[in-house]
Amino acid sequence: MRGNPALSKPRNGRVGAALKVLVAAWGVAMVAGEASAQTTSLGSYLESVRIEYDLPALAAAVIKDGVVVEAAATGMRAYGQNLPVTIDDRFHIGSNTKSMTATLAAMIVEEGLLSWDSRVGDVLGEEVTEMSQGLADATLEQLLSHSSGIPSDTEAMLDLYFSNMAFEDNVVQQRIHALESWQHNEVVIPAGSPFQYSNFGYLIAGMMIEKVSGTAWETLMHERIFGPLGMESAGLGPQSTFGLVDAAVGHRIKPDGSVTAMLWGPAADVPPVMGPAGNAHMSIVDYAKWAGWNAGQAERSPHLVTPASLELIQAVHVQTPVRENPPPGTPSTGGYGLGWSSVEFEWAGKPLLTHNGSNSMNLARIIVDTDRDLAVVVTTNFPGARANAATGEVMKNLYLTMEN
Repeated sequence: MRGNPALSKPRNGRVGAALKVLVAAWGVAMVAGEASAQTTSLGSYLESVRIEYDLPALAAAVIKDGVVVEAAATGMRAYGQNLPVTIDDRFHIGSNTKSMTATLAAMIVEEGLLSWDSRVGDVLGEEVTEMSQGLADATLEQLLSHSSGIPSDTEAMLDLYFSNMAFEDNVVQQRIHALESWQHNEVVIPAGSPFQYSNFGYLIAGMMIEKVSGTAWETLMHERIFGPLGMESAGLGPQSTFGLVDAAVGHRIKPDGSVTAMLWGPAADVPPVMGPAGNAHMSIVDYAKWAGWNAGQAERSPHLVTPASLELIQAVHVQTPVRENPPPGTPSTGGYGLGWSSVEFEWAGKPLLTHNGSNSMNLARIIVDTDRDLAVVVTTNFPGARANAATGEVMKNLYLTMEN
């Protein structure tokens, strides 16, 4: 960021990322929500991984039977700066927000305001009046499973996300403007697998939730996800308070390999209009609360949705085509539910719920084993291949350690 040259540092290697494209021995167990100090053994392990992969910060937590058994954060809030993270530091989880949007949708379905078969045209047609037939026929379930025919981010969609409407209207109206501008496009479901990872589809799903509830998606996230789960650190948008470096801020890797800490402001996250597709942040312990609630299959409080609804969210709705070197946040293979992937990792020996999330400046990963009521969450405030390798190594090792 200009004016803060000390927060940019050159580094070797080529890792490309621009905002516009989009083990350890166990310590003392902590009840979820009451952890304020990290456990030493996991912290030491994470620090060794962080150093090996040259990341600014790295955090992880394991939750079993609804209890956080290990949680730690290590490193610095900004690359190359002496600003240590704490266990309470907020990390960005990117597209891992999608499962939260799907859970909000399930709440609205249970209330009878929507159904999984509700069509975009039936819900939004009074405000967006000239939709193509294929777009109007897309259902809520298809939007949330990336099977509606709406493609992955195109240049036209990116232009809508980054429109100057952000300075002229509230975010709910911005989403309406985005759909109005794109409504004439005919959607095409590919032959074979219908899966196309679509942020725009989640934007529209968020609009459907907003329309029938009369409440902004952002407000619903606070009132119906963060609040009931006691996720006091959770919020939306850039993870650091404007004017402060009070969280593990994201980083941009420029084409020349230099690294810039993205402190706050519009450039520190995706545009707010994209919120339903992925702009949540929270501490690693609060993220573990979300993971643990999902691992418990809605059998533990708080009551967000019924176990049957959560089972539907987590079930495979579509098979994903194999993709080589997919960007973070995009499944490489396996099945996809509503905001969740189902992937059979070689080291797990069975399918696990999982998702990656990245706004191109951070990376978050999650695995959930509902058979064992077990989940692992890993976050870093850095993008790219090294971040992906480091978080994958930690995720694997922590999961396997729990088997012993």
